[in-house]
Amino acid sequence: MEWLDALRGLTMILVVAYHVAQMSFGISEKTSSSLPFLVLFRMPLFFFVSGFLAYKADFLWNWTNALDLTWKKVKIQVLPALVFLCVFIILRKPHFWEAMEYAMKSPTKCGYWFTWVLLHMFVLYYLACMVQRHVRRYPHAIIWFLWVASILVYESLYLPGITFWRDEFFRYSSLIKTMNFLHFFLFGNLVHRYWKEMQKVMDSSWFFPILITISFISCADIFRWHTMKFEWTNLPRTIAMYALLSMVVVIFRYYQSAFTKDRPIGRALQYIGVRTLDVYLLHFILLPKMPQVGIWFNANRPNFVLEVVCSFSVALVVIAFCLMASQVLRISPLFRQYLFGRK
Repeated sequence: MEWLDALRGLTMILVVAYHVAQMSFGISEKTSSSLPFLVLFRMPLFFFVSGFLAYKADFLWNWTNALDLTWKKVKIQVLPALVFLCVFIILRKPHFWEAMEYAMKSPTKCGYWFTWVLLHMFVLYYLACMVQRHVRRYPHAIIWFLWVASILVYESLYLPGITFWRDEFFRYSSLIKTMNFLHFFLFGNLVHRYWKEMQKVMDSSWFFPILITISFISCADIFRWHTMKFEWTNLPRTIAMYALLSMVVVIFRYYQSAFTKDRPIGRALQYIGVRTLDVYLLHFILLPKMPQVGIWFNANRPNFVLEVVCSFSVALVVIAFCLMASQVLRISPLFRQYLFGRK
């Protein structure tokens, strides 16, 4: 599925563009005209693709294979992020130990939370697959159960009176981030498990118009109407996330011929897509400081198109430098294996 690697490349561009707008330009979500919309499907897409690729129909689930997979993920998800977090703090922060202590206590880990949270998801998924092998009559029942349960947990984070997730344990371990995005990982996994059926749905004449309608109504409520109050506040946001995510997947699959290696855009996006770990780890270090841009946007908002163009333009330059730095580091077999998970 070349288009899936291309989609992963686009998602990485969205991630870097978001950080350019926030960290380079100094634009906040409260004042931005583009960030509140783009954030609705930026990370959900990333975790969706990760969950989609995690499913392997012919994989033999036993304790030996599961522990082997887990150890491989630990090496890829933990060590590289820790190394680059240290490099980031040394280069970008004035006091190393103070910044390191702050990062360890923060759920975002100075931005390096993604691989750690993805490890949480992989471990939980592997355990679920180990349990699922004993439920042969219903081959996907455990994943369905976890998906529904994870949505309920996510929605509960916004219910008045429920504050358990504010405990230090959930912040220090980044489990609050896991609870925010686990259901997208499991959704992607379920879509892959029912891929033949899902393609028939995508090819139907009614599916895409419904997605557009749902996306428009949900976004209108989020940004304009604000009809939902109290415990229902997060409902239209969740619906918008799933609808927008699905729209992007449908679009990339429909135009998959444009995202092959024979096409320049497909070749470029795939190149980024198979090196998302490299770009993710390096881009925080290479983000430029451009506060004047943010000051201009804050004084002349809303500028959705200009914000997107500027953020994406700088993001592509940053990604280019990330890929060049990655190529240099990959000269060393040691770095290639232990920093980027490639032998």
